[in-house]
Amino acid sequence: MSFKNNVIRNSVQRALQIFLSIQLLAIAGYAQEQQFAALGDFKLGSDQVIRDCRVGYRTFGQLNHDKSNAVVFPTWASGTSEQLKSNIGSGKLIDSEKYFVIAIDALANGVSSSPSNSRLQPRMSFPQFNLRDDVETQHKLLTEILKLNHVKAVVGVSMGGMQTFQWMVAYPDFMDKAIPIVGSPRLDTYDLLLWQAQIDAIMNDRDWNNGNYKQNPSRVVQFEFGELLLTTPDHYNREVTREQLFDRLRKELSNAGFDANDKIRQAQAMMALDVSQPFNGSMERAARAVKAAVFIVVAQRDHVVTPAPALEFARLLHAPTLVLEGDCGHLAPSCEWQKVNPAVALFLN
Repeated sequence: MSFKNNVIRNSVQRALQIFLSIQLLAIAGYAQEQQFAALGDFKLGSDQVIRDCRVGYRTFGQLNHDKSNAVVFPTWASGTSEQLKSNIGSGKLIDSEKYFVIAIDALANGVSSSPSNSRLQPRMSFPQFNLRDDVETQHKLLTEILKLNHVKAVVGVSMGGMQTFQWMVAYPDFMDKAIPIVGSPRLDTYDLLLWQAQIDAIMNDRDWNNGNYKQNPSRVVQFEFGELLLTTPDHYNREVTREQLFDRLRKELSNAGFDANDKIRQAQAMMALDVSQPFNGSMERAARAVKAAVFIVVAQRDHVVTPAPALEFARLLHAPTLVLEGDCGHLAPSCEWQKVNPAVALFLN
């Protein structure tokens, strides 16, 4: 009788292991391939609705049996989960041999629901949203589609770092750790001026036509903004020759570029970011709401996301920081990856 019971018990345990393995494979999906979560009509914080909302994502690595190794990796401005792939893997920013990495496409990036791809709300009829709405779509994806109620960490770069700040105050119990890299809890005035200038350049372009353009407006000017601001004069003068500069400008004339309506909606979302808003404008109260362990990375010479707001939030949290002091500006995380990647890996452990 004991032998029979052991056989039955072992068979049940084996069946359970197989079932759990199948479930984990289902959650992992097809690693690195573009996937979509259909969220239906998604209500924004403004009470407007994104019709037939879809969120793109990719997964890397394997979710372990107790679901304790998931890391959320939201995209930067104009970026896609495809572009995040170069930051995922052994020795890279997030090690997919240790962690189950979920790279999530932000709204209006041309992959997730966007002005450029919405059938029901095309172009400027696509509602204005903010980064809290982005986080809400991601939370819905994680909890309802991937069946994750807690993650190891949220890690993001640039606008992904802004989303990370939003995550840590909106869902303080959802993650163990949060690592915003060259992000901000609220854009400073210089940052706001940058994004408003880019919006103005698009809307004042002769091809704009209230968003109903035939060719993407302000393509070369948007490229010039990036060249001017993503790095520093010292770095740019050292890395780019006069011939290369004018060759790049000529090529931009035939480059379709990132969709202008998408850019406007993402810029507006970043400009609206303020993690203190639910706390009557108090960053101190917002910081007290954070429960995750936080590690903040900034670039001292960043002209896209100036570092002061992130450093002040780090001070309120008593959180460790890594200040990148090179001359790469906003591109410092990639220029100084030999500092950033090991520091992130150590903090995630």
